[in-house]
Amino acid sequence: MMFFGDFIFEYPITLPSPYRINLTFYSKCCYCCIMQVTLTIIRYPKRFIYFALLAMAVHRLPLWFNKKISFYKLMGSGKNGSFDKHPDWQQWSILAVSLSSNEIIDVKENELMEQLYGSFISKWFRLFNCETWTIFLTPVEGHGYWDGRQPFGSLPKSTSFEGTVAVLTRATIRISKLASFWKNVDGVASKTLGAEGLITSFGIGEIPFIKQATFSIWKSKEAMKQFAYQMQEHTEVIRKTRQQNWYSEDMFVRFKPLKSVGTIRGSDPLAGKL
Repeated sequence: MMFFGDFIFEYPITLPSPYRINLTFYSKCCYCCIMQVTLTIIRYPKRFIYFALLAMAVHRLPLWFNKKISFYKLMGSGKNGSFDKHPDWQQWSILAVSLSSNEIIDVKENELMEQLYGSFISKWFRLFNCETWTIFLTPVEGHGYWDGRQPFGSLPKSTSFEGTVAVLTRATIRISKLASFWKNVDGVASKTLGAEGLITSFGIGEIPFIKQATFSIWKSKEAMKQFAYQMQEHTEVIRKTRQQNWYSEDMFVRFKPLKSVGTIRGSDPLAGKL
């Protein structure tokens, strides 16, 4: 979570064309379905790194054909839990927005990947002995765009929501601003993991150096704000972001975490916290 303000969104009516769902299907099912946002962190054994890279291409097709999914992103991961130039070749992620009944959140762990992403991806993860951790989220507030879309709908910029909060921050960095961006973010990124009230954080992204994102979970919105607006280095980066126009597109969204399933590096970061 870095460099942005506060946001919120509404239930989507126009679905993103690159990840389209038949609109007739959508209109018939919306009375019994809800928007479901999931982030799955996937960790491959080191000997299967080649297949982790291959999955970034191969998994696009089953996700594209999945009628429940209105938006998805396959992403790599940084090493330090924030914006990072150094990739973690073992760790990857899938962010998905889908139409689903409430029942999917209660699916057993060994069935979850198939219910969320289909049998091909589920079997792939089992074949390569992947460790997976999935968090279910409800969008609360936010603003911005992702590839010209608002995948979570149109949100209010602020609400009265308090409690444990997950924050997604993403940006497309202008090519001409890459040097300035990376020169300034390292100091903030290094202090994120030690921030008071931070539960966990993941650095994720679509394109190394250019399309970057962070996903962080905080004990409260107040703890997140304390970090964002009272740390001098962070406020200075916010100022430079606006003044120097680093991003061609950005998004900031806050979510209510609903449930987590599985482990990453042997543990569930949210165990006993929801």
